[in-house]
Amino acid sequence: MRKLIVLVLATACQLGSHAQYRSEVWLPDNGDGTYTNPVINADYSDPDVCVGPSGEDYYLTASSFQCIPGLPILHSRDLVNWEIINYALTELEPREEFDKPSHGNGVWAPSIRYHNGEYYIYWGDPDYGVMMVKTKDPAGKWEKPVCVIPGKGYIDTTPLWDEDGRCYLVNGWANSRSKFASVLTVRELSADGTRPIGQPVIVFDGNGTENRTCEGPKFYKRDGWYWIMCPAGGVPTGFQLAMRSKSPYGPYEHKIVLAQGKTSVNGPHQGAWIHNKYDEDWFIHFQDKEAYGRVVHLQPVDWSSGWPIMGKKGEPVLTYKKPQSSSNVIQNPVESDEFNAPTMGLQWQWHANYDEKFGVPTAFGTFRIYTYKLSDGWKNFWEVPNLLLQKTPADRFTATTKLRFTSKANGQMGGLIMMGLDYSALVVRRVGQVFQLVQMTCKAADKGKPQTEQVLATLKPTAIDKIDYKPGIHEDIYLRLTVNDSKMTFAYSLNGKKFEDCGTEFQMKEGKWIGAKFGYIAVETDSKVDRGWIDADWMRITK
Repeated sequence: MRKLIVLVLATACQLGSHAQYRSEVWLPDNGDGTYTNPVINADYSDPDVCVGPSGEDYYLTASSFQCIPGLPILHSRDLVNWEIINYALTELEPREEFDKPSHGNGVWAPSIRYHNGEYYIYWGDPDYGVMMVKTKDPAGKWEKPVCVIPGKGYIDTTPLWDEDGRCYLVNGWANSRSKFASVLTVRELSADGTRPIGQPVIVFDGNGTENRTCEGPKFYKRDGWYWIMCPAGGVPTGFQLAMRSKSPYGPYEHKIVLAQGKTSVNGPHQGAWIHNKYDEDWFIHFQDKEAYGRVVHLQPVDWSSGWPIMGKKGEPVLTYKKPQSSSNVIQNPVESDEFNAPTMGLQWQWHANYDEKFGVPTAFGTFRIYTYKLSDGWKNFWEVPNLLLQKTPADRFTATTKLRFTSKANGQMGGLIMMGLDYSALVVRRVGQVFQLVQMTCKAADKGKPQTEQVLATLKPTAIDKIDYKPGIHEDIYLRLTVNDSKMTFAYSLNGKKFEDCGTEFQMKEGKWIGAKFGYIAVETDSKVDRGWIDADWMRITK
C-alpha cells in the first residue's frame, strides 16, 4: 500500500514540476557562496550552454553518441546547481544503424543556442552530416531532426546569427571519416539555419603545430569581434584557444586562454562561454577522467586584457565564488530512482534506439526490463541494446537495487552491470529449477573477446507460479556495486539487511567515447521461449 501511495504522489509531482534532488555522493555547492569543481561529476562530454531570455536560465546539452534518449537537457539558475529536465532526441536515424548499439557514433559535440524565440541544437553525426533540432520550450517537445548538410566527416558544429540576421556555421572534421583533421571551417547558412548557402572556408589550421587536434569550436560575437573558442593539443593533454577576427571568415589571431598548468585538471577541453545578466563571464568545459568519462567544470572569465582569460590567470580553479543568481536552490542531476513514476527516470538511457519490448514502467512501483534474446554465437554483452544504464555520479559511490527476477526458461539471466570496453556484471541465472548468482566479466568486449564466468552461489527460488500456462520461477534479491577510485566490487543480500561481498574486484574501463555506465542487464540464450524479466523496485545511490 505504501508503494502505491508513493506512486500516486510521484506521478502528480512528475506531471506538475521537476523535483529537486540532492546527491549524497557529490555536492559542488559548498553552501557558503562558493563551489567546488567539477560542478557535474558525471560524463556530460562536450558540454555546451546557452542563456535564455531571462538572463539566468541556463540550458546545457552534451554528446550522447548512440545512447537513447539523446541530447540531454539540463537546467540551472546559477551554473553550479543543475537538474536534468528533458532530452531533445527520442531516436536516431537511420534506424537500421541505430536500432542496435552503434558504439561511439550518433551525436557528437552539440551546440545549443537561443535565437528569435527558439532554442536550437546543432550536432555533427560523423557518418550522416550536420543535424539540427529546435523548440520554443527546452523542457517540452523538440521538433524532428533536420539534416542541414548531408555527408561524412562533419563534427562539432556551432551556428552564429549575426546582427544583420545572417547565419554562419563553424565545424571541425573527423579524421576517421574525412582523413584530415585539425582544421576549422566556416560557411554561411540560410537565415533560418536549415541549409548551406555558401562554401566552407578554412579559418584555422592546427596541422604540424602545438594546435594539432583543434576541434570542438564554439562561435560567438562580442564588441564587433568574431570569436571562435576551441580546444587543441589532444583531449587529455590539451588546452583552450580563443581566436578573434573582424570577419567570420578570418584571418583569426589566437591565444591560449586556459591550460592545466600546475593544477590537477588535465586537458581542460571544449565547452561554452556564458555571459549573464549580472555582467559576469564564465566558461563551462570538460575534463577527461578516463573510466568516469568527461566531467564538467566551471571557470570564471576575465576580459580585461581584451582576451577571455579563464580560471585564475589561465589555470583552472578548483574552488571559487559562485556566479550571482536570484536562486538559492541546491540540487543535482538525479541518480537514485524509486521507480514510482509512469515514465522512465531522466537519469536512464538505453544503449540503442528504444523498442517497447526492452522494458516499460509499471503501475506497481517498479520498472520492468524484459530479457533480450542474444544471437547465436554471442560472445559477450557488447551488442545488447536493452542495457538500461546511467552515468557514474562520483569517484566513490555505492549503488544498491532491490529487484525480482522472473524466469520462464532455462538460461535467462538478469542483474547489475558496469559497462564499458571492459565490463563486469552480477546476474541471477536460471539453471533448471534453481538460480545461480554469477559474476560475468569481459575484457576488450569491443574486440569480440569472450566473457569469463564465476559462479558465486546457488539460490532457491523465493516464489514459484502455481497457476500459469507457462509457470515462472522468481528470485527476490538485493544487488549492490561499490565504486572506489575506478575499482568496483559486488555484494548481494537476500533480506536487504545483511550484505555479503562476492566476486572479484573489477577495474572499470570507459566505453567508446563515453565513461563507464552502470545499471541493469536482462538477457537470454533461447530464441524460442517466452521472455523472462526484471522488476526493479528501486535503485539508491549512497556513499
